[in-house]
Amino acid sequence: MMRGAVVSLHICARAEEAMSSVPAVRAVPGEGLEGDRYHSRSGTYSKLGGSEREVTLIEEEAVDALRREYEVAFDAGDSRRNIVTRGVALNHLVGREFRVGDVSLRGIRLCEPCGHIEKVTGQRIRAGLVHRGGLRAQILTGGTIRAGDPIEPIEPK
Repeated sequence: MMRGAVVSLHICARAEEAMSSVPAVRAVPGEGLEGDRYHSRSGTYSKLGGSEREVTLIEEEAVDALRREYEVAFDAGDSRRNIVTRGVALNHLVGREFRVGDVSLRGIRLCEPCGHIEKVTGQRIRAGLVHRGGLRAQILTGGTIRAGDPIEPIEPK
């Protein structure tokens, strides 16, 4: 895995609200990102539970490709993902531990787009994000994640 970086961070307090860009956010194991809808259990899918809703990531490169290939006006925050990355293949992190700044995460599964993202954004973008819609991850160790933080694998011992 190449070493990547955090481009931007996005949270929203309640289901279907617009995402807000923040310079830093505190990651809490077992809860999610402070200030985000899944941390407060007010997200659309909060009732499903599970660690896979603690944090989501998407590659800036995927968002760029969506705009280019599907000719849609779409920003990274529109993806409804928390962390926008650059220089890291998120699909390769399923089942692996990695570090974002000082915070340790584990990739749980791909975050494939669903009809909900089209409903909230009002754009037909689902097809353009299939297999590049991001990653769902569990927070293993807490701390603050900041824009610009490095992303790197945690090598098994």
